[in-house]
Formats: sequence, structure tokens, C-alpha cells
Amino acid sequence: MSVELLTLLFFGALLVFVLIGTPLAFVLGGVSVIFLYFEMGPIGFYLLASKMWETMQSSTLMAVPLFVYMAILLEKSGVANDLYDMMHLWWGGLRGGLAIGTVAICVIFAAMSGISGAAVVTMGTIALPKMLERGYDKKLALGAINAGGGWGILIPPSILMVLYSLITEVSVGRLFAAGIGPGLLLFVLVSIYIGVRCWIQPEMGPALPPEERSDWGAKFRALRAVILPIMIVALVLGSIFGGFATPTEAAAIGVFGAMVASIVNRRLNWTVLSDAALSTIKLTALVMWILFAAHAFSTAYTALGAQSLISNLMSYIPGGKWGALAFMLFVLFLFGMVLDPVGIMLITLPVFLPVVQAAGFDPIWFGILFVIMMEVGYMTPPFGFNLFYLKGVAPPGVTMGDIYASVIPYVIVTLIGVLLIILIPDIALYLPGVFFN
Repeated sequence: MSVELLTLLFFGALLVFVLIGTPLAFVLGGVSVIFLYFEMGPIGFYLLASKMWETMQSSTLMAVPLFVYMAILLEKSGVANDLYDMMHLWWGGLRGGLAIGTVAICVIFAAMSGISGAAVVTMGTIALPKMLERGYDKKLALGAINAGGGWGILIPPSILMVLYSLITEVSVGRLFAAGIGPGLLLFVLVSIYIGVRCWIQPEMGPALPPEERSDWGAKFRALRAVILPIMIVALVLGSIFGGFATPTEAAAIGVFGAMVASIVNRRLNWTVLSDAALSTIKLTALVMWILFAAHAFSTAYTALGAQSLISNLMSYIPGGKWGALAFMLFVLFLFGMVLDPVGIMLITLPVFLPVVQAAGFDPIWFGILFVIMMEVGYMTPPFGFNLFYLKGVAPPGVTMGDIYASVIPYVIVTLIGVLLIILIPDIALYLPGVFFN
């Protein structure tokens, strides 16, 4: 049977089971195992088991539950409330200042947590009502939180980067370092957009009246709120980039820092610890199935002759390797509208990586582009996760239509950032070269 017909049957079976509501990890793993058996026989099972055993022996895998546990503890520690109070004092006197300060908090939260939903839910609960009370444009405020919340998977530590590293076998430390520059770039671009928009249209983000602004003494006292977050970021990232700890060991240090933050804010108790542990177990079990499905899919599709098929298909795309890159990013953009990032990773990475390697692209650089496109997927309708996180915590007057409309300019700004990283790869690759020579 030709590879084209096998590919059609393979993806057709995947589509059928997805449409009837079967979880994607089970679909990919189950269908892949069936096709692997008919293509290779029983030896295919041994090959798959060998790959899974090799993955299970990776110490990097331990970083996943630790980073998840750290993120959940931080969400419950009260750090975000203190950060918002500080930001309100320092940025409130500027046009659009509350929105810019909110995305700045999203940067800090991203550097502490490693997941997307934490910052969206937290800022949607704390910052959104305050901005709306101050007369901020609804769409400007919603979009700022939506965009900033997505940086949790880009600015290290990032759980999605850990999974990308496990699937592609690239250095997770290098990926973490590569995410810093693009993360700061997107923060600057979004802040410029908010600042310019509010300068042209002051009614969209009015500054606090002079009588509501604090003196310099209060502002400097409020800076105490950043001590704990900076401590946690320095412990986690400093230990990795300084060569003192592996990402797994740094994740354990981050859990310790999150516990200290909870103790300082008097939020640490048995209920918090047990709830966070239970949530972590559930997410970690899901990750194990995801890794199994990824290996099964990769092994089966390679056995079917995927590499030759993909190489032939890519030869028909105009523009050479840059045309192939544009096509891959476009596919990721479309998938981001309807699938979750982990599902997209399972489906596309085994197909895209041979193309990336054949084109001579750096897999670390491509990994950053991939993660940013997943971030765009989090914020684009109809099924972007951040849209529904935000709807769940937004005030009653905010409709789903408001949230959908709010993301358009922020998606454009993010795609401009992607273009800059493509044109200037050192935005992503400079720091990995500095820290991991």
C-alpha cells in the first residue's frame, strides 16, 4: 500500500475518533499502535516500549510535576495581590498605565509559574475589575490580560518547553534561555501598543487623577512586593543559567520558594498543600499519556514512510525553506484555533522536525517560534483556552463577543514579534550562546 494512501487512512482514523469526542492523547496513541502493528508486526511494540523506557529514565521529566506544583502554590500564595497594589501605585498615573502594569505583572508571573492559565485567572480576578472601574476600554483591558497571560509558556520556566525538549531531545536549559529575549520583546511591543493607543485615544486608558496618586514614600514601600517574586525567579533561573543546578533541581528549588512565599503571606496550610498535590498528580498523569502518544505517533508515522512523503510535499511549496517555515507557522496558527497546544505538539512535531532539520534551522530557534504560535493559539477564537479562563472570572457585563474582539490587535502585535525573531534569530539565540558555551 502506498505511503499516500496509508497517510490518508491514518489521519482519517484520527479525525473520526477526535470528532466523536475521544481524548486526543488516547486517539493518537491507540491509532498509532494499531498502524504500527500492521506495518512492523510485534517488533513495533518492543521499539515503542524501548523509547518510552528511555524517556522515563530522563531526569528532566521530573521537572514537570515540580513546576506544576510550584505554579499552583504561587497562585494560592497571594503574591499577585501585592504585585498589583505596587503596580497600581507606580503606573496608575500614566495613560494606559494600569494595562501596561498588568502585562508587566504577567511577565513576572510567567517567570514564576510556567503555565498560561495562572496569570489570566489571577489578573482577570484582580486587575480587570479595577481597570473597568477606572474607565478603561473594555477590549483594551481584556486583550492585555489575554496576551500577557500567554507568556507563561514562553518565559521560563515553561512546562510546554519541557515537553518540547523531551519530544525533540534538545536541551531544556537552552530552550529556557532562548525564551527570555522573545518574552521581553513581546512585553515591549504590547506595552508600546497600549501606550501609543492611549496617547492617541486618552479615553481608552485614562490616568488616575492627581488626588488618587501616592507619594514617593508609599511607592518605595510598595516595592517590597517584588522581593519574593524576584527571589523565586533568581533561585530558579539563576541556578540553571549559573550552572549550579539542572532544570529538575531548579524546579525543586522553585517549589521551596513558592512555599516560602505562602508562609510569608500566611497562606500555607494543609488544605493548600493537599489540593495542589492532587492537581499536580492529575496533570502529571496526563503528561505521561501525552508522551506515550507522542512516541507512538512518531514511531508509527515514521514506519509508514512519513519523511519521504513530507520531503516530497515540501518540495512543492514555493519559497524554499522559508516558504516551508511560513507554511508550518500558518498550520500552527490554524490548529491553534481549534486544538490545545499539547495536542498540536503531538500532531505536528513528528511531521515538522524532519523538515526543520533538513532546512538547517536551529531546533531551539524553531522551538521558540513554535511556543509563540501556541501562545497565539491560547488567545484566538473559537477555542483558545485563555478566552474561556477570562470569561470565567470576568465581571457580568463582559460578553464572549467582547473577549473575542479584544484579541485582534494583540494577535497582530504578537505576529509582528514572530516576524522580528525570524529576521533577527539572535533575539532567541543570543542568551543560549552566552549561558551554554
